[in-house]
Amino acid sequence: MHLRWIDWLVVLAYFALNLGVGLWLRRRATGSTTDFFGGGRNVSWWLAGTSMVATTFAADTPLAVTGLVASYGIAGNWLWWSMLMSNMLTVFFFARLWRRSRVLTDVEFVELRYGGRPAAFLRGFRALYLGLPINCIILGWVNLAMVKILMILFPGLAFPSVGLGDPKLTALVLVFGVMLVTALLSTLSGLWGVLVTDLIQFVLKMGMVILLAFYAVRAVGGLGALKEKLLALDAAREGGGSILSFVPDLGSAWMPMIAFFVYLFVNWWATWYPGSEPGGGGYVAQRMLCAKDERHSLLATLWFTVAHYALRPWPWILTALASLVLYPELEDKEAGFVQTIVDPNVFPPALAGVMVAAFAAAYMSTVSTQLNWGASYLVNDFYRRFIVRDGSDKHYVVVAQLLTLLLMVISCVVTYFQDSIAGAWKFLMAIGAGTGAVYILRWYWWRINAWSEVAAMLAAFAGSVALQYGWGMNTEDPRQFAWTVLLTVAWSTAIWLIVTWFTRPEDEARLVAFYRRVRPNPALWGPIARLAPEVTASGGGWGNALLWALGCATVYLILFGTGHLIFGEMAAGSGFLVAAGVTGVVMYQTLRRRGWNVLGDEGGG
Repeated sequence: MHLRWIDWLVVLAYFALNLGVGLWLRRRATGSTTDFFGGGRNVSWWLAGTSMVATTFAADTPLAVTGLVASYGIAGNWLWWSMLMSNMLTVFFFARLWRRSRVLTDVEFVELRYGGRPAAFLRGFRALYLGLPINCIILGWVNLAMVKILMILFPGLAFPSVGLGDPKLTALVLVFGVMLVTALLSTLSGLWGVLVTDLIQFVLKMGMVILLAFYAVRAVGGLGALKEKLLALDAAREGGGSILSFVPDLGSAWMPMIAFFVYLFVNWWATWYPGSEPGGGGYVAQRMLCAKDERHSLLATLWFTVAHYALRPWPWILTALASLVLYPELEDKEAGFVQTIVDPNVFPPALAGVMVAAFAAAYMSTVSTQLNWGASYLVNDFYRRFIVRDGSDKHYVVVAQLLTLLLMVISCVVTYFQDSIAGAWKFLMAIGAGTGAVYILRWYWWRINAWSEVAAMLAAFAGSVALQYGWGMNTEDPRQFAWTVLLTVAWSTAIWLIVTWFTRPEDEARLVAFYRRVRPNPALWGPIARLAPEVTASGGGWGNALLWALGCATVYLILFGTGHLIFGEMAAGSGFLVAAGVTGVVMYQTLRRRGWNVLGDEGGG
């Protein structure tokens, strides 16, 4: 791909804009660790929610979606579509509780809920486990996407004279440079810089992927021709089913029913996955905690869930489908998305600079969040908690900046040994299987203790690794991935339940203090709730379950209604969207009846 001087000027202007934002917000964001990691707890819902959407719209996401569509058809997206149910759970069951907790990170929550040495151990362990290996795996696959993009944009990328004869290594060095710029921006302005640049980046990259989808479909001959050519691919594939099916047919070659069952009924509540943690967590918790109040926290996660699942997928999917028709012999199917960009018969070369800037935006929005999020664990929940307890805020900000650089280096090493983005997604889901129930119940059941979480994490990791590397279960295979998740969930759930019953509950005084601050539903807090009769709880119950069901129905109906309209099925598409309107109105009215004035000026308790 040949970039002209005007294209490079566009890319440089984009980086200059981000640098300007970082410098503008520097003083506001670096006054304290609460400012640096929590935005001063004064962020509006629309900014916090858009930042969540931008973070999950990484450079890796459209490539991974392309790989899923190539392997399993449109229904392959249920790997992440199913996580809608987890995110909607966060909206109605946990967003307000997180904001009430007033912690700085979700790991700090551990010592609010639990006490003593077990809680201290768990906090330190989670801070290191999530902040280093897990965070670097996530950063690794985000880097891998940019490596693939650069290798396609600039074929033959190598500089043997300086020891960079391997194109992948050369691309990785360039990615490290972009990451360095991103880290500079992140460390300049903390979370405020991440939030504001995320807003800019989301608008840019969403506009460009819509434009790319338009040109990719036009290159195939239009939507009618695309459907015909995909049906021809179906006919050549053994096992039945269609690549165009939103839900897999029984016995479909595109999506085995056992995998669909796991996605629909197990994965979303049982598995820890960044951005869709059961009960909320990670950078989603960070955004909820930085919101102005409970209303803004709830609206932020609701806006994120709607935008993430209902508004964004179809441009990616359409480009993925077009790439299968345009490049049927392409070995790396994930790279088909980028191939449509460099093909002058598909995408106008005149827009090349803007598209490169859009991919840089997608990359930077995720990396900046992951670096800030990971550093917040390492500084607030390990370094400050266990090593230097009485340092100045300036000292902790400097340490955060140094640890950000460490995360960059480790993640690049991880990237070099990764090959598949979707494969990394599945690996992380597999090792987190079985922990979700603990993260949900720790808010609603007084008997959960610190050892419950420790047991769940260790059992899930050990069980998944044993299945994958001891018994040879391959998570790239959809059937084996499904069985890996099912067996890991069963094993780890049994372990943490046994540990819970054979270890002492948390100290009564701590449980009462937690109950008074967070005010969860009292149904499973019986003995503790009786000690705090003055508490008016509003954190759960059948009303929330109804809102959850209405929210899930609304978003799925919008998602599938939009898809049917895109493929020319006007009656079905219109029916889905009308139904979405009905469920959306019922959801809003239910919120109002419960006193959750989500469109008002004040946040309720």
